[in-house]
Amino acid sequence: MIIKGGNRLAGEVTIGGAKNSTVALIPAAILADTPVQFDTVPDILDVHNLMIILESMNVKSTFTHGVLDIDPTQIVEAELPSQAIKSLRASYYFMGALLGRFHRAVVTFPGGDNIGPRPIDQHIKAFRALGATVTEENGTVHMNAPEGLHGARIFMDMVSVGGTINAILAAVRAEGVTTIENAAREPEIVDLATFLNNMGAKIRGAGTDVIRITGVQTLQSMNTHTIIPDRIETGTYLSLAAAMGDGVMINNVIPEHMEAFTSKMMDMGVDLQIGVDRIYVPAIGQLQPTIVKTMPYPGFATDLQQPLTPLMALANGQSKVVDTIYPKRVKHIPELQKLGMQIEAGDGEILINHSANFTGAEVQASEIRAGASLMITGLMADGTTIIHNADHILRGYDRIVWKLNRLNANVAIEEDD
Repeated sequence: MIIKGGNRLAGEVTIGGAKNSTVALIPAAILADTPVQFDTVPDILDVHNLMIILESMNVKSTFTHGVLDIDPTQIVEAELPSQAIKSLRASYYFMGALLGRFHRAVVTFPGGDNIGPRPIDQHIKAFRALGATVTEENGTVHMNAPEGLHGARIFMDMVSVGGTINAILAAVRAEGVTTIENAAREPEIVDLATFLNNMGAKIRGAGTDVIRITGVQTLQSMNTHTIIPDRIETGTYLSLAAAMGDGVMINNVIPEHMEAFTSKMMDMGVDLQIGVDRIYVPAIGQLQPTIVKTMPYPGFATDLQQPLTPLMALANGQSKVVDTIYPKRVKHIPELQKLGMQIEAGDGEILINHSANFTGAEVQASEIRAGASLMITGLMADGTTIIHNADHILRGYDRIVWKLNRLNANVAIEEDD
């Protein structure tokens, strides 16, 4: 990604569907006995990778103008393509979906972002509780439930979004009642439950820490499911608009999903004007430093600490980030230093001091949100910034180059040699 920095931004931008919903909804579609349609699907690399995985199971899919059609009615069991799986951590949702559909599955352990340990022990514990035998060897997970799956009480030892979603996918067609305790409460889990319930599932309590699922025999889609707006994309544009904007309107937002983030921005002195489904970010004056502590939803999202960092660097004084979810999420720090940011990590904290002058440089994006923080800082910097491995950014942000350039940025994508 090549950014010519310094342009003030203005205009409006529309947020796409949530990446973290989409990557769970697409595997969930194979639980249906009918074709399925999704609307406001973000045009990101993850979607195209998931379509490759579907194709390997003889599940046809087409994607045009934000509408994704999936037909699982001719599905066959097949080995999933390891390349698509390795590039996409969320492919592990096929574990729960295949187990729910066929009562067995073989899935190679996924890849995705490198932001520290994210074990799948909670997922495996859930599958075992539902009656599957699970063995793991050389990064491949074998699951089998020849007698079928049965309802169970599942207690999550730690709040796990992935574990909660996989437990729902496996339990929704199991026999009897499943209770998931200490469940994650993220909006994307509510979105998944809404989609499944509209097809005839019986899921109660999504959005709270106890989810109850009564298994059903069949799931049949009767209508198009519109994916919720991406709250991480929203936060990224909010930060960007405050840092470099002369008035930016952000459309297709659910403000309730953003409260931990927007209240932080307002504490810093950004005069956000929050509507029913849009947020206006005016040009800013003086900013106050702040302290961010990431927490499971409804707390401040770990995925938003890096996108907020460039704005924190503009504040008068020292700001601080404590990431309780992924304390090792610090790969962006040496790269931001190259651009001139006064930032350092130590003792589980990230300290950001007032930084007035940013200068373009060559930097590496190690994962999606690190890439977002480099992109925002590059837009603030004098001169040209080149971000290598920008496919990480494209994996998570819908039509990002087009959206930025419509706001008066100067951004282009070129193939790395």
